[in-house]
Amino acid sequence: MTQTSAFWENEEATLSARQQEAIWPGGQKAVDNLKKRNKRPVRELITDLIDPDTQFFELSMLAGFGMDYPGVEDVACAGIVTGIGKVHGNWAMIMANDSRVKAGTYFPITLKKHMRAQAIAEKCGLNCIYIADSGGVFLPMQADVFPDDQHFGSIFYNMARMSAAGLRQVTLSTGGNTAGGAYLVFMACESIMIDKQSFSFLGGPPLVKMATGEEISAEDLGGAKVHTQVSGGADHLCTDQTQAISRVRELLSLSRPQSLNLHRYPVQEPDVSKEALYEVLPTSPHKGINGYKVIQSIADGSEFIEVKKNFAPGRGSNILTGKIRIKGLPVGVICSNGAGIIFHEAAKKVAEWVVRCSYEKIPLLFLQSSPGYMIGSESEHAGIGKFGADMVRAVSCAQVPRIQLVLGPDNGAANYGMCGRAYKPHFLFSTMRARTSVMSGKSAGGVLLHIEQAKRNAKGNPMTDEEIAAFQQKMIDKYDGEAHPFFCASRLLNDRVLKFSEIRDWLAMAFEVSLIKPIGDATFGNFRF
Repeated sequence: MTQTSAFWENEEATLSARQQEAIWPGGQKAVDNLKKRNKRPVRELITDLIDPDTQFFELSMLAGFGMDYPGVEDVACAGIVTGIGKVHGNWAMIMANDSRVKAGTYFPITLKKHMRAQAIAEKCGLNCIYIADSGGVFLPMQADVFPDDQHFGSIFYNMARMSAAGLRQVTLSTGGNTAGGAYLVFMACESIMIDKQSFSFLGGPPLVKMATGEEISAEDLGGAKVHTQVSGGADHLCTDQTQAISRVRELLSLSRPQSLNLHRYPVQEPDVSKEALYEVLPTSPHKGINGYKVIQSIADGSEFIEVKKNFAPGRGSNILTGKIRIKGLPVGVICSNGAGIIFHEAAKKVAEWVVRCSYEKIPLLFLQSSPGYMIGSESEHAGIGKFGADMVRAVSCAQVPRIQLVLGPDNGAANYGMCGRAYKPHFLFSTMRARTSVMSGKSAGGVLLHIEQAKRNAKGNPMTDEEIAAFQQKMIDKYDGEAHPFFCASRLLNDRVLKFSEIRDWLAMAFEVSLIKPIGDATFGNFRF
């Protein structure tokens, strides 16, 4: 094992440890408490729900760590499991409250994660399965989770609109669903409740007693038999979780088989091993990468049909453009290369390539490792702003599926031009090498130090050498810390932090899911070419 591969294996070991924290909240004691109530952890239910011997692609596992909400530092996995799996051969989006995390309560990050999953489902045309066990909103933060757009009510708005668009919304209640949480049951196209385990009511027994004086048990107020036999708020009564999971599968068994809106070739494995990236990518995220070797590690047969290879040598080649196949699917590639700085020639090249792929209805993969667009008088006079804007326009208006994978620095406007979160890629993945921020810690430290020194000098109190060093280090730690993939993942700025060995499988899934919906015709805004 080389020093480089050992470094990345150690980095990914820290990733595995954080993922384990996410899937094991409360430890064995929490699992034992579930068992006492004839319940199992939600990931076990999901394993039974999806087709045998298929993978559950869990999204946003690291969301919720270090959020420091009132009285709560971590919300492991944001308190909800979301991901994509196959049910009767069709891809579906699964969203499952994890009652081991604050009783399935919704914090701001829980809402963001839930609605990100719904957004992917709507964009890709996926049926939705909800495994509901929630106490509703986290009341101490009601102003941050209840009344606004993208707060709790938006979940049910999304359910209604997806149902109207023909995307099935199926809810399995495995526990309590109180107040707004009750609508996960009532808003579904079909809902399932479990006898003496599922409860759904707009106000629980304590609130009912306070508001009306009525004393009533949870079972008599809103138990499974009440809603399946009396109110009609639910459709199917099951005796336990095993039967209920089988019923969900049954309800989706006659769904129209999905097909892809793109031609597909026979699958070829890359000519290099899965471990190739562990040697190819430098340990420093700020060191340039060999884009050709990155592409070889993920492309079928390691084949890359490059476009404009000889355009503007040395400056146009800081981004590679061309086509590859990923598990048989043709994909247009925009890949950072070398230092990754985007010169005006590279910006022109990318904008043109995005437009071409859009008219051909070929999906796009952005392999991002760029510290930004080139600055300075030469670049400004050559039109870096104009051509950079054209690159952003093209990426903004491209109607084809777009996926971003961050392999290194992801700074400034390069985040925009390479299809960052604000540009609504179908999926956005990071690696442990990713660093997403407005600028690097070193650059931020230099800029902010200049401002601080000017302020101190104006007061006649110049900074000492020790103060300068301490200030710079403080800024470096702050900006580099906020650029780290764990920080970004905790705030849902990516959909998954991938190990290098996982990249190809996840990209293949993401493109396949993104191609279920027909691709519209290309339409672009005003360019300045």
